[in-house]
Formats: sequence, C-alpha cells, structure tokens
Amino acid sequence: MTNILAFESSADETSAAIVQDGNKVLSNSVATQINSHKRFGGIVPEVASRHHIEWITRVLDDALDQAKMTMDDIDAVAVTYGPGLVGSLLVGLMSAKTVAMVHDLPLIPVNHLAGHIAAANFNQPIQYPALALMVSGGHTELVLMPKENQFEVLGETRDDAAGESFDKVGRLLGLNYPAGKTIDEMAHRGQTNIKFPTAMAREDNLDFSFSGLKSAVINHVHHAEQVGESINQDDLAASFQKAVVDALIGRTKKALAAYPVKSFVLAGGVAANMGLREALDDLLSKSFPKVTYIPVPREYTGDNAAMIGAAGYWNYKDGIFADLSLNTDPGLDFDLI
Repeated sequence: MTNILAFESSADETSAAIVQDGNKVLSNSVATQINSHKRFGGIVPEVASRHHIEWITRVLDDALDQAKMTMDDIDAVAVTYGPGLVGSLLVGLMSAKTVAMVHDLPLIPVNHLAGHIAAANFNQPIQYPALALMVSGGHTELVLMPKENQFEVLGETRDDAAGESFDKVGRLLGLNYPAGKTIDEMAHRGQTNIKFPTAMAREDNLDFSFSGLKSAVINHVHHAEQVGESINQDDLAASFQKAVVDALIGRTKKALAAYPVKSFVLAGGVAANMGLREALDDLLSKSFPKVTYIPVPREYTGDNAAMIGAAGYWNYKDGIFADLSLNTDPGLDFDLI
C-alpha cells in the first residue's frame, strides 16, 4: 500500500489529503475562502494567498488526524504546481517541499487538471482508452487518455470556460459567487423558453466557446430592462444552462463517435452540475451503451487535495518526481505533462 500526502492551493481552496493507492481517500481536509471573495464577485489573488498561508498547516494537521496517521506512515508528498494563481500555488508548493525535505520523502509534481480527472477513480477504476470532459471555472477541455497518465487535448475553449460563464451570468443576476450551484437549482425550477445560441454548433472541430452565449444573456437582460419587461430568473437560468449543456453534449457526442473508448469521465467543478450529469447519463446510456460513464463523485468535483493524491499516485508509479528546485507553472496545460 502506498500512502500519499497531497497539497492543493491553486485557487481559493486550501487543502491537504492522504490517499492510499490512488483510489482510497483516507482524509481530505479543505478550507474554503468563499466568504472572503463573495463580496468581490470572484477570487482576489492577494487575499487568496494570505488565506492559504493562514490555513496550510491547519489542513495538514487535520488530514493526519482524520487518517489517524503520522508522517512515518507517508510514502511520498504530492503537490499542485500548476495551473493556477501563482501566489496561491507557491504556498502549497513551499509547504510540500518543506515537508518532503524534513521527512526525507520523494516530492511528486502534479498537474491540477490531471488531478480533476484522476478523482474519477474514487468512483470506479478508469478503463482505457478513456475520454474525459474537464469542465471548471478556468478550463473546458475534451481529453483523450490512450493509457493511464497519458493525455491528448482534443478540444478546448477558445474564450470563456463553462464555469466562468456561470459566474458571469450569476453576477448579472445578482447571485453570490460562486453562482454555478445556484443557477443549477434555479434551472431545475424554470422553463427553457428563451432561445440562446449554442456556440460553434456547426463547426467541424471539438473546441468550445461561451463568450457569445454570455453576451446573448447580457443583451437579453439589458433589453428587458430598457423596455420595462420583467424577467423570470428561473426561466433565464434554465435557458442559459440548457445552452451550456447543449454545447458540451454536442462536442462530447462528436468525440465519442470519433474515438472508440472504454470509459468516459466527467470531471472539474462544473461536473457537480446536475443538469449536465443527467444529460451525459442520458447520452451515454442511449447512444454509447458500451462506454462506462464515470462521473467524479460530487464531493470531489471542486478543488481538493484528494484528487492531487490520486494523480500523484499515477506519477509515483511512473517514477515522475521533482527535486527542491521545482517551481510553479501558472499556465500549465496537459501538453506539458
């Protein structure tokens, strides 16, 4: 058995976790900063960094306590080194380096995006080749995995990510940050009676675009205000979410038809969206019944260190380690793994 202590601090969640053999979460301590950033409508990097400094040792102690372990039980230390906010990343990276050095443990560099996908193993083992739809606040990508820990980006967003569009529309509607969960709840109460565009639906590629949809929603709201019409916010949320889901489903269906795979992974913060989860379940069961659908468990869709421990185990098995010169890479993508 291999016990990996993992750190995650790429954005506004400070987290430490202990994961065994890449699929068993022994502990996962997460300190959220939502209340601190809510009044700004988004993450303030300087504020995030200060909070990480305040919480990093607390989540480490909590993770060890939850697992009823000491550092003597740990085999390696994994840490997110990108992508993310440079100041936030530095806090987790320096903490991981310190722990690894003091306890003479190997240091494992982990790509945050790979972590989101690896968290599917907390549901059931990923079967390869696999296709993953990674949807979060900063990334929307279709990723082919020919083998474990190998990634090929088939399509990505050309502008706003799906999660980013949720937050921007939420700000327009006066919702608290982050708005994704609230919009999902509103969408289940509303009617899809407003026609918003599904971006790039006719283009022959697997890329995404959500800036046009965001602009369409803004224009609709502003027009209603100008002519004195009231807007049913639940209907607006339902119509907006349907346009986002339709875009994601359309590209996913095209990728599944083009690339025969054994399993399909839904990962990232937006993977918690029930409308998206239900639509993908419907797509897979009806059109691709031989492909195993593996959504990341909802409790691990947001940023957390357990997912970093899962991806860290992949690197551990592949002998991918780093020395103390490891630096952050805020713009890291799958191409650099």
